[in-house]
Amino acid sequence: MRQALIAANWKTHGSLSFVDSFCAQLASELSDVTGPDVSGSANDVVICPPAVYVQVLGAALAADLGSVRQIGVGAQDIGISATGAHTGELAAEMVADTGGQWAIVGHSERRLDQGETDDLVATKAAAALRGGLRPIVCVGETLQERQAGQEIAVVQRQLEAVLDRVDVSALATGAIGYEPVWAIGTGETATPDQAQAMHSFIRAALAEHDAAAAEQVKIIYGGSVKPENARELFSEIDIDGALVGGASLDPASFAQIVAAADELAGRKLKIESE
Repeated sequence: MRQALIAANWKTHGSLSFVDSFCAQLASELSDVTGPDVSGSANDVVICPPAVYVQVLGAALAADLGSVRQIGVGAQDIGISATGAHTGELAAEMVADTGGQWAIVGHSERRLDQGETDDLVATKAAAALRGGLRPIVCVGETLQERQAGQEIAVVQRQLEAVLDRVDVSALATGAIGYEPVWAIGTGETATPDQAQAMHSFIRAALAEHDAAAAEQVKIIYGGSVKPENARELFSEIDIDGALVGGASLDPASFAQIVAAADELAGRKLKIESE
């Protein structure tokens, strides 16, 4: 059974004081919603703050949640080079050196706001792996593309660019994040059926390259995920967790989303063992 992944994307939010208060409250909230000892949970949880807070967040999580839950940290973006004259860029190796384990690449806000191309996103995915990070590779269509019936073609194009540089088995160390652009920060969410259909397509596309490895790749959903819709989304067979935006800034909401993934993972494991 695939482990679930709940990844928080804080975007451009946070401060040193926020990190301290968030971690303290998250420890309390997780104990309340998942019980006193969930340290052995197989599911992955990661928080991606602004890069300047990666190291301090990792230390705070270890101090406040070490006996409650193992939570990783990651960057919201990386550059493509390990070193060199690239002013303002952040190397994957630097993220790893400060305790990061994950990196989001290809988020729709980077694609739209910064003009990142499919080729650049693919190069960043390879750079993350080179630097020892687990990439969360984002793909997804805009509202206009969905209305034009192009969502499959768009996601396939984005995915194939990555697969030209990265093996499916390498992607299995990280995750694919499906984020319909029209559902990010809008309050709109793809229906579970819509999300499952795309996740199923993504897994089938991966399987054309490596069927066995495709079954191990975590495919997570991003787009206005919150406690009220998490369980329904996670119940779908190919939805392996979530990339959480706004709700990840509220420790109570984020803890409930983590608990929903844990609950459904336990249920699926029980069904498989029967």
